[in-house]
Parts: sequence; structure tokens; C-alpha cells
Amino acid sequence: MQSFDHSLPMRLYRALNAVMPRFRALFTAHGLTEPQWRVLRVLWEREEVPFRELAALTLLPAPSLVGVVDRLQTAGLVVRRRPPSDRRQALVRATARGRALEQDVMPAVERIYAELRASLDAGTYAGLVAGLDALAANAAAPDTTQHARRAAATNTAGE
Repeated sequence: MQSFDHSLPMRLYRALNAVMPRFRALFTAHGLTEPQWRVLRVLWEREEVPFRELAALTLLPAPSLVGVVDRLQTAGLVVRRRPPSDRRQALVRATARGRALEQDVMPAVERIYAELRASLDAGTYAGLVAGLDALAANAAAPDTTQHARRAAATNTAGE
């Protein structure tokens, strides 16, 4: 068994603790929390997003997202609307004020990314990004090994 210090979760936490303080300081300087930032970042890339999709994209549970969107709406950064065709659905979009914030924040975000990329050689950075993407994709995929074992056991039992 790997030591606690060398476990994957601890390595990920250390990396996160090395990266996020820069971003959190930027968010705080603009009166935003990290979850609020995630919501705005998605809305800056898309015109209007269904609430459920916004929860999935930001990795925020729907009950938590309600409060985040409420606070952003109170601050005048987003609006919610219910389409007449399906009043059960809520759509969220950034307001003009919310979109203007993008112009203030994104140059600093790009500088932080440039600093992070410069802290590693290009191959290591690209490998890190690819590895994290692969890990997330594989972890989200159904366990095909377990499914294959069950299928094999079923086939063997029937013989």
C-alpha cells in the first residue's frame, strides 16, 4: 500500500493547494466566491444555460447551486427565467454587469495560467492536463471491468 503522503488524493490536494490560492485571491478581490466564479465562467462561454446543465458543468450540487445563483442574482450578475414552454425548467444567463466583469477578471486569469504554464516545461504541463482529463474521464465511466466479470460469471453459470 502507498504511504498516505504519496497517495493520489494527497498529491491532488497538494497540487490544488499550490494552484488555487492565486485564483481565490483574484475572486475575492472581485467579491466572488469560487462557486460563483464557476457559474460566471460557464455563463461567459454560453448565452443561457439550463439549471441542471449548469450544475453538471460547475460540479455544484443543485441545492448548493440554488444559493450561489441567488447571491449572483442579488448582486445583479445573473438572471433566471422560466421558459413558457416548460415552466419546470430554469434558465440562467449573465447580465450586462455580469458580462462586464469578464473584461475585468479574465486578463488576470490568463496571467495566472501563464505563470502556471511557465512553472513547468511544456511537455510536463501538457502531460499533466492530459493525465487529469483522462483520470476524470475514466473515473466517470462505468466500471467496465466489473460489468465484464459479471457477464463472464453469468455465461459460465449457464454452461
